[in-house]
Amino acid sequence: MHEEQEPLEDWARRREERRDASKGKRRAVPLVEGPHRGQHVEPDAPRVIQEWNSTEWETVGLVSDLAAAKTVLYPPQPVRAETRRMGSPRAGEGRGRHRKPTTADEREQ
Repeated sequence: MHEEQEPLEDWARRREERRDASKGKRRAVPLVEGPHRGQHVEPDAPRVIQEWNSTEWETVGLVSDLAAAKTVLYPPQPVRAETRRMGSPRAGEGRGRHRKPTTADEREQ
């Protein structure tokens, strides 16, 4: 017996989604002799910045050391204004678990 196969269109769509998700990924490869090792090894060595184009790694730049490579690979994100969530507790008046209980005299006023 044959298992039911998925339609070719569904398979092609899933394949394209996987390929698109992997496009644009970057890596920094140290320019040193020997096998590729962890990025923390030889942090002062120059590095080649490569980008995955869904079939192979392409060289897109050259940087002087690990710190410069990190600024290229992980650019700083823009700072967003922090918004207050609705319904979140805030310190102040009220009877909460960690607040000082009110006395009977204070409640009568």
